[in-house]
Amino acid sequence: MKKILAFCVGVIALSGCYNDKADQLYPSVGGCDTTTVKYAADIQPILQSKCATSGCHDAATKAYGFDLSTYAGVSATVNSTRLMGAIRQESGYKAMPQGASKLDECSINKIARWVNLGALNN
Repeated sequence: MKKILAFCVGVIALSGCYNDKADQLYPSVGGCDTTTVKYAADIQPILQSKCATSGCHDAATKAYGFDLSTYAGVSATVNSTRLMGAIRQESGYKAMPQGASKLDECSINKIARWVNLGALNN
């Protein structure tokens, strides 16, 4: 009985010892901070450079009826649920940006967080 008890104590004690490295267990997300996402500082620059470009979702063209050059236009797109489906390139949505590679995951995560926080004009 003492041997079994000693064995169990040894197994428990040794199972608490490990040599994992924190950077392997918790990889960096590439510096993508979505803690405090603001429209003017974070979202608008992404949309201006990737979506509201000349001939696409700018004020003059309004491709597919969406103007992403202003907060009002972006807000209307968010309210229609089209924005997230398009930038995530989900089935049933027109993949955006059209003719270009998908937005990077950090940009998508920032936009999603902003939308989930109420898509405020901040």
